Amino acid sequence: MEAIRLEFQPEIREKILKLLSSFSSDELKIVQEDSFSDPEFEKNKKILQERAEKIENQTAQYITFEELDILLEETIKK
Repeated sequence: MEAIRLEFQPEIREKILKLLSSFSSDELKIVQEDSFSDPEFEKNKKILQERAEKIENQTAQYITFEELDILLEETIKK
């Protein structure tokens, strides 16, 4: 199954739920967001937060495009 997140104005909630209720439980499952957890999202969120902190406290390490090119070439050769 796939998951999507919907944001909508409160006044159309009933219309959305009515439409969604036309699907069977095999086709569609409504999951409250507070009980839905995507481990991959949480993992990526943590990585990005750590990187943002390094940028903010100026401990991030940067390389030039030339250095990146050399690194990638060496990785490809392996």
